[in-house]
Amino acid sequence: MSRLHSLRSCFILVLLVCLNLGSASAAESPAPGTPAPAFKLQDQNGKWHELKDYRGKWLALYFYPKDQTPGCTTQACEFRDNIFAFREAGAAIVGISVDDVESHKKFSEKHGLPFPILADSTKSTAKAYGVLKSYLGTMELARRDTFLIDPEGRIVKRYADVEPKGHSQIVLNDIREMKKKTG
Repeated sequence: MSRLHSLRSCFILVLLVCLNLGSASAAESPAPGTPAPAFKLQDQNGKWHELKDYRGKWLALYFYPKDQTPGCTTQACEFRDNIFAFREAGAAIVGISVDDVESHKKFSEKHGLPFPILADSTKSTAKAYGVLKSYLGTMELARRDTFLIDPEGRIVKRYADVEPKGHSQIVLNDIREMKKKTG
């Protein structure tokens, strides 16, 4: 009976995430042109990452609701499939959700993710970026938002409530365009 309850809970979570039901938290997202909020989080292998580690390169910092859900898997795999193009553009990719390190490890291994996905289990980074969302008042997850951060650590673009399919290519195209403008 507990397995059935667990499956039902998982189904409800997936349905909520897919339908994007929920309310945003009170914190506002940092505006383009402002410094990106600092963070220090562990990746799927337990290694610590900080925003300052990415100084000097473009950073696609994407938040997503939950490991192993359809939209999150699509989004992560598209970033994975474009990894060489991002590297060629001088950009790094980092994913963040409120799942723990162990969940990220399984997700990353299952889908061969070649970039860090960071565990924000305290939800402090999701709050700092204004993407923490409450679902039916019982669960808080990160909204599917991406922040494009320039080599100086400033937010240059925010993509809110993105559609997972095709998002990676949109971010990559924007990086290429911004690099042309800045020389």
